[in-house]
Amino acid sequence: MPSKSAKPRRPPPRQQAAPRRIAIVAFPGVTLLDISGPAQVFAELEAIELPGPGYSLSYLSTSGGLVSTDVGMMIDTAPISSMRPHQIDTLVIPGGPGIWEIPKDARLMKWISQTLPQARRIASVCLGAFALAWTGVLDGKRAATHWRYCPRLQDSFPNVRVEPNAIFVKDGHVWSSAGVSAGIDLALAMIEEDFGHTIALDVARRLVVFLKRPGGQSQFSTVLAAQASDVEGRFSALHAWIIENIASDLRVETLAAKAGMTPRTFARTYANRTGMTPASGVEALRVETARLLLESQQIRGVVEVAKRAGFGDDERMRRAFLRHLGVSPTEYRNRFSGG
Repeated sequence: MPSKSAKPRRPPPRQQAAPRRIAIVAFPGVTLLDISGPAQVFAELEAIELPGPGYSLSYLSTSGGLVSTDVGMMIDTAPISSMRPHQIDTLVIPGGPGIWEIPKDARLMKWISQTLPQARRIASVCLGAFALAWTGVLDGKRAATHWRYCPRLQDSFPNVRVEPNAIFVKDGHVWSSAGVSAGIDLALAMIEEDFGHTIALDVARRLVVFLKRPGGQSQFSTVLAAQASDVEGRFSALHAWIIENIASDLRVETLAAKAGMTPRTFARTYANRTGMTPASGVEALRVETARLLLESQQIRGVVEVAKRAGFGDDERMRRAFLRHLGVSPTEYRNRFSGG
């Protein structure tokens, strides 16, 4: 029995869980934004109160020291030998023109291969998907990379199910993203998985990211694709006029008159230049307009958004959204609005 003078023992202080280690691999010729984009997203969590342990970032290279990026800037790194595979929560392999030399670096490839089965999560950005493919970890899995290199990835690794338009793909614990800025989308999705939708949106707002995109969304919009096809910009003025009059009756006769052509000549020329029919072009611009209205939340009702964007009714807008974005207007607002 304790004496009356004995002081009650205080419970031992609760130990804070260690932050989860995110290791980003660097190599000569790595794309700077492939590293800095996701890294900035992860680092932004330091300013936010989290329900659990945050992240700790490490930049690793084969021998450590300064590593030159594709734009000539240097990144200070620690050697891969300084970190054991089991210490890593998330391993990120970025891309860049130097990726094609990685198979010659036996030490780095061995370390990556040893880390893959021990990390909770592994990811590639842009051409980093090739590094994962060389280890075999992508066999039988879905994967994304920059749209220019999707055919090469598919031809080189027929056991990988390449998704050519996806911004990022998650297949089990393996993540992969498209080019450069898509690494930001991937990092935001990881934060959403770990800490929830609200915190991910908070990070996006802090970084002034225009849109928090889902992985299945196309790497480029229909409108951008049309602009890229219209290399001479012949219909740029027409597109601007359409946007200014988006709620008007924009039938082909009206557009042809604005372009100074007969309807038949206009329809043929427009399709040849943009790869879309005039009706499809108008619909794409209406989807873009409705998308911006939904994001801004200036108009609360979906029916009113459909009217302002020229769809006439919300069902017509819903079908257009599913064709272009793969989600309904309501789903889009829930995912991407700041509310």
